[in-house]
Amino acid sequence: MKKIEAIIKPFKMDDVREALAEVGVSGMTVTEVKGFGRQKGHTELYRGAEYNVDFLPKMKLEVVLPDNQVELAIEAIMKTAQTGKIGDGKIFVYEVERVIRIRTGEENEEAV
Repeated sequence: MKKIEAIIKPFKMDDVREALAEVGVSGMTVTEVKGFGRQKGHTELYRGAEYNVDFLPKMKLEVVLPDNQVELAIEAIMKTAQTGKIGDGKIFVYEVERVIRIRTGEENEEAV
């Protein structure tokens, strides 16, 4: 099993969720986060004063999947989250050792 963690632009979240549902992803965790990469924030003007926005709003999507669904999920995220502009985000893939559903005690792929 693998855990996919994707950092994407907030306005792309609904499209990514729908694309993942189409490839069979049934659950996910989504968190509003802030951060920066190469774009290093930007400058904004508010009431005549200029200020730096160092951390930009992003969405972090977390999904745990069986190995045979991982590539489909990655392709779905890439296709729908990509705008071609800086700040599109990143996808991280981790090995998951064990999953346990608290309610039933089911483990691993049955728990996902």
